[in-house]
Amino acid sequence: MAVNRVPVLKRCRSLGLDPIYLGINKKSNRELKRANKKLTEYGLQLREKQKAKFIYGVLEKPFHNYYVKAERQSGMTGDNLMILLERRLDNVVFRMGLARTRKEARQIVGHKHVLVNGQRVNVPSYLIKAGDEIEIREKSKSSQRYKDILEVTASRLVPEWLDVDQENLKGTVKVLPLRENIDVPVNEMLIVELYSK
Repeated sequence: MAVNRVPVLKRCRSLGLDPIYLGINKKSNRELKRANKKLTEYGLQLREKQKAKFIYGVLEKPFHNYYVKAERQSGMTGDNLMILLERRLDNVVFRMGLARTRKEARQIVGHKHVLVNGQRVNVPSYLIKAGDEIEIREKSKSSQRYKDILEVTASRLVPEWLDVDQENLKGTVKVLPLRENIDVPVNEMLIVELYSK
């Protein structure tokens, strides 16, 4: 399995991204030094794509597959792409406050701690639907790990498309998110322009 081992803060700095979008509260003290290089149009488009891939933890091929799927759906391709990425199970677990970062959410899902509608799901890219119930399995609920996670994520705002019961480590997807509900600093139109060349 391919893993990106570039230090997170270094990657955030190169993409001009605030680490808070990844669930990380650290700040880098270093400045990004660019020798007066003006980004080309292609460079800007590529950076937006890399930003989206980095935030959601998706590699190139699956990301392109999401784009193809978004293009086939009715409506704006860029909006559809962001909604598909937001519907990933690992992202929903992160948004519910059951993980500190999306990487941790991916690990929680991969280790079979998550139930969707009472069924164990260990695929981080599983796309949730409106009305799905997501919870941490009973066996894992009492572990110290989730108590620590809830301490950190208690102050985090839960999106309005999710209904979360943090005491019982579960929640429901009320409706599918709209682009306005997704607070990710990505200009999806540049990604569409990049892929439509």
